[in-house]
Amino acid sequence: MRILITVKTYPTISKVHQDEFVCTAGFNEQGEWIRLYPIPFRRLDYVSQYKKYDWIEVDVKKHKTDWRPETYSPTKGEDSPINIVGHLETKDNWEDRKAIVLKNVYTDLSVLLEDAKENHKKTSLAVFKPTIVKDFIFTEESREWDEMKIGWLKQQSLFEDMTKRTVIKKLPYKFSYIFEDINGKSSTLMVEDWEIGQLFWNTLKRKQTEQLALQDVKNKYFNHFCNKRDLHFFLGTNFVQHSQKSRNPFIIIGLFYPPKVVNPNSTQLKIEFD
Repeated sequence: MRILITVKTYPTISKVHQDEFVCTAGFNEQGEWIRLYPIPFRRLDYVSQYKKYDWIEVDVKKHKTDWRPETYSPTKGEDSPINIVGHLETKDNWEDRKAIVLKNVYTDLSVLLEDAKENHKKTSLAVFKPTIVKDFIFTEESREWDEMKIGWLKQQSLFEDMTKRTVIKKLPYKFSYIFEDINGKSSTLMVEDWEIGQLFWNTLKRKQTEQLALQDVKNKYFNHFCNKRDLHFFLGTNFVQHSQKSRNPFIIIGLFYPPKVVNPNSTQLKIEFD
């Protein structure tokens, strides 16, 4: 299958697979959502470490235990070759990317939640356009991975050269958007995009304090993306919450932010300030 990569979540330790994995998602050549899981991204060969908006080719099969219709796994697991065969650029205000990404955009959260139900489409991946972005917040989290999960990796170290196995640092903060949909329904959803984690760590190196790093993250994700960009969310469901029929199993797994195009007939994203 040929897939345009649009989503790479921050790595996490998988309880099921007992390893560090990244949730990858994108669109196939027919414009349909595809989720690839599990992908041990940081252990892929350098030539296979795809970037966002790379076209990749990989042999896939329907995931054995993940019932969500978009979820596939590499046929040969970690040994499946992943070939990068192209890259979609940002020329002409991202027109090539928008032609694929914006084919089906939700603006009504209730409609999306209905489509996620079992008696509808069981949708678990979507592009969503917020009507009003009210705030971008961060809350402090545990600074260490669960000891049981790390224990599993240490067990594996008995059979592997652990000089090649470093566990990615856990983000000490949870980042979330507060927004409204087209009907004024307010929601708070967490952002799990890898980019936000990279931005935090890179800024922390420069600024030396977490509070300054957090302010820089907010400046980009709230002030810049909402003022200068046409912000859309890539939403994906948490597998456990979706399976348990949670009221809202979605989280923000990525952002789509082409430049705003000045058009008097277009509906621009509004921002609310307290």
